Amino acid sequence: MLKAEDFFDLSGNPFEAIFEGTEYVWEGLGRLKKFIKDSLVPNLGGVYSSRLVLDKTLILYDGKVIDDGFTIDNSKKSPEVIMDGQVLEGASILYAGAVFMDGNISIGKNTIVEPGALIKGPTIIGDDTEVRQGAYIRGDVLVGNKCVVGHTTELKSCILLGESKAGHFAYIGDSILGKVNLGAGTKLANLKLVESQVVLNINGKQYETGLRKLGAILGDGVETGCNSATTPGTLIGKNSLLYPNATARGYYPPNNIIKFKQCQELQERN
Repeated sequence: MLKAEDFFDLSGNPFEAIFEGTEYVWEGLGRLKKFIKDSLVPNLGGVYSSRLVLDKTLILYDGKVIDDGFTIDNSKKSPEVIMDGQVLEGASILYAGAVFMDGNISIGKNTIVEPGALIKGPTIIGDDTEVRQGAYIRGDVLVGNKCVVGHTTELKSCILLGESKAGHFAYIGDSILGKVNLGAGTKLANLKLVESQVVLNINGKQYETGLRKLGAILGDGVETGCNSATTPGTLIGKNSLLYPNATARGYYPPNNIIKFKQCQELQERN
C-alpha cells in the first residue's frame, strides 16, 4: 500500500534505483542526495563559469556546447535547431537570459531552458523537458523525461519521475511526483508549523518517516485543481483528483476524488 510501486510505474525509469529495497515510498527522499552525487555527470562545460546569466543562446548537442552558427526554427510544436542545413536531433536549447548558478547540473536531450529560469546544482534534468521562464530550481532535484517546470514554479529537494507537469505558479518541496498534472497555484507544503519530524497516521497506524521536511507523494494519474494545496506528509494514490481550492491532508487511496468537505472530514478523524 505504501511502497513506491503502489504509486508509480517505475519500469524503465531512469530514477528507479533510488527506491530499490525501500519499504516505504518516502524513503526515496532520504536517498536523494547520494543518488544525485553518484549519478550526476555535469555537461554544461564552461557555460556557468564565464557568466551566470547567459548573454547569448547556447545549444547542447552531442556532448558539446555550441554558441554560434545555428538557427532555431520555432514554427513547429517543439523548436528545432538547424546547423549547416541539418536538424540537430536531440539538441537542447539554453536561451539567453537563463541563469546557471554552478556546474553541478546535467541537462538531457531535446530539453529547453527558457530566459529567466534559474537553476542551482546539484540537479539532473532529463530529456524532452521544458524549464519555462521564471522557474526556480534550488538544487537536490531530479527532473525526469517529458516534464514541465513552469512559470514561477519552484522545485527544492524533490523528484519528478517523468511526464510530471507543473506548468504554473507551483511550489514543490521535498516531494515525489509521478505522471501528474498540477493546476495553477498548487502548493505542496513540506514543513510543519511545529518543530518536529513528520509522522503519518494511516488507518490507525503511525509511521515515523524520520524526515523533518516531507511534502507530498503524488501517484501516477493524479491531477490537482487550481490553488489547491497539500499539508506536510500528504500521500495521494494513483488516478486521484484534488479539487480546486481544496487542502489535502493525510493518505488518500487510489481513484479518489478529494473535495473540500472530504479534506475536513479526514482532518477531524486524524
